[in-house]
Amino acid sequence: MSEITHRTIETNGIHMRIAEAGEGPLVLLLHGFPELWYSWRHQLPALAAAGYRAVAPDVRGYGGTDAPEAIDSYTMLDHVADAVGVLDALGEESAVIVGHDWGAPMAWHGALLHPERFPAVAALSVPYTPRPPAPPTQLMKRLFQDRFFYMLYFQEPGLAEAELEADVRRSMRLMLYDASGDAPRSAWQAQRPKDAKLLDEMRDPERLPPWLTEADIDCYTAEFERTGFRGGLNRYRNMDRDWEQSAHLAGATVQQPALFVAGERDGVLRFTGTDAMKASVPNLRNVVILPACGHWTQQERPAEVNSALIEFLKAL
Repeated sequence: MSEITHRTIETNGIHMRIAEAGEGPLVLLLHGFPELWYSWRHQLPALAAAGYRAVAPDVRGYGGTDAPEAIDSYTMLDHVADAVGVLDALGEESAVIVGHDWGAPMAWHGALLHPERFPAVAALSVPYTPRPPAPPTQLMKRLFQDRFFYMLYFQEPGLAEAELEADVRRSMRLMLYDASGDAPRSAWQAQRPKDAKLLDEMRDPERLPPWLTEADIDCYTAEFERTGFRGGLNRYRNMDRDWEQSAHLAGATVQQPALFVAGERDGVLRFTGTDAMKASVPNLRNVVILPACGHWTQQERPAEVNSALIEFLKAL
């Protein structure tokens, strides 16, 4: 089993903590919300054993990486520039870029904007969706109207932070369990009044599911107690700014070889589906839907995700 090591690099004007394992062609692993490099703990040694150099950063705003104060420092362009800067800092010309949750749009956009640096892409949970016809929050307000939607709730600075930081351990436990395939029905997806809060109606499990240990929650809790959730939440606060900055990507397609993996019970698929992606990603090699799996794909089903990733990488 290859050892995971940690160090800090400089990329795109910030200091970034990375976890890395193995030697060989580079695979860059980008996490989502509310996560850390640690979300890839099962993939780093598996990819290293398969002959790859696997690198998982804490993306900007998280863990051991800098968290700039300005909200507009968390645009998609910033995150993609961070990813390119990782390659530069490591002395690598190219990498297969892999992302989960918010890391998936980062990976898709990295492939769109820098095909020479990212010649292949794999996304977990969030399929590629073309640029919408209007700013995302406008579309969400029309769709949800008087109902709660977490992405709209996250828009007001300080509101979600206060809720999540009141008891970080409980917040992490509820979020990780409730969006997983082990929860009976996710409160993230339930129809709730507009003035609800994120954790309302989320169940606190009597016992943790097999894929999640107290030590795992210890790791997330220690980091988010130290950093708070603001950096991660600021990603949501840039969705309309991303839309404004991406006019040149209207109708763009991802031409690189691609892989998509998601859980059958992932709420993201309720809003997106995978059919539309196939026209926009013409070289989509495989779509893997994991039975009874929820949102935390690579943590809930590490063996299946590792197998799919390595099969995809070996075929490139």
